[in-house]
Amino acid sequence: MLPPESRPVPVSVPTPVPPRVPSQGQAAASTASATAALPATDQRSGAQALAAAAPAGFSSARLRLERPRAAHADAVRESVNASLAGLRFVHWAQQAFGLDDARRFCEADAERVAAGECLIYFAFDRASGRFVGNLDLHSFDHAVPSCQIGYVGDTRLAGRGLMREAALALIDLGFGLGLQRIEARCDLRNERSIHFAQTLGLQYEGLMRGAARDPQGQLCDEVLLARLRSDARPA
Repeated sequence: MLPPESRPVPVSVPTPVPPRVPSQGQAAASTASATAALPATDQRSGAQALAAAAPAGFSSARLRLERPRAAHADAVRESVNASLAGLRFVHWAQQAFGLDDARRFCEADAERVAAGECLIYFAFDRASGRFVGNLDLHSFDHAVPSCQIGYVGDTRLAGRGLMREAALALIDLGFGLGLQRIEARCDLRNERSIHFAQTLGLQYEGLMRGAARDPQGQLCDEVLLARLRSDARPA
């Protein structure tokens, strides 16, 4: 998990947008306003049931969180391109986005949400309308139920608590939908992401050696952090 939000507009030949991989992100903080209950009896497709129960959008104190759509492409492109230098650990942000790239990225995210693969939200500042970052809940295990959280914020907005607010709001939503456990898995070298997860109340649970490949294809160790529904919510 890590941060993006705005990026310059380099002219580039349209290239396929890499599929979203559990991301490693940056910062944000606050409360969500949606609490639909996950249908406990729907075991045939827990992911689709959760996606159906989740709201299309919801708000926190300073932010509006919306499901991705093609209309978000310009904001995503600008944010990613401006934040590229800080997105070393984000698989899908290793090169500048053209407008078509960003549009395909947003459309692919929308399709994943519609298919019940994950929940993805783009966060916007309510006062200015500025794009703050994107967040997701993915890798659901409905036997628990649990999932992982991903977050990527605009590096230019670091230090304002906006991404922490957005991430706390998304965690609130996840627990409100019936999740019992939310995890973050961060590259051991990604100290910023690890610290960010801890500010969300996720506790260090251990080191997983050789657990993943980084964007450069190198085997890497991951830190596992998690928060339970029964854990205290950080202020």
